[in-house]
Amino acid sequence: MRKFILFFAVIAMISVSNGCGNSSSQKKAPETRKEETSQKDEHAMLKTLGSCGMCKTRIEKTAKGIDGVTVANWDKDSQQLHLHFDPKKTSVDAISKAIAKSGHDTEKDKADDEVYNALPGCCKYRK
Repeated sequence: MRKFILFFAVIAMISVSNGCGNSSSQKKAPETRKEETSQKDEHAMLKTLGSCGMCKTRIEKTAKGIDGVTVANWDKDSQQLHLHFDPKKTSVDAISKAIAKSGHDTEKDKADDEVYNALPGCCKYRK
């Protein structure tokens, strides 16, 4: 029984010492998320309307769900979707249509009113 208690005491001390090593005085280098792009990829920007973080998630998830899209990053302030995609697999037009189907107007396509109206209140961008 003593060995059992001693074992858990040692494990607890190791856990505590590891936790102290991650204190704010020893800051980790920020993790950078590097998207994989191919030299065959094209870059495009697509004006896409939205208003919040939920919009960002929905727009980027929709775009990245299209075969051939390797990078999709939407900027709320500029209302621009930055894309990297394989032109042999998809096109800006196809990406725009998919985003419009998710409820977000683009410079090329308008979302159906029924889909737009089903968005959460914070995602309403039409005035």
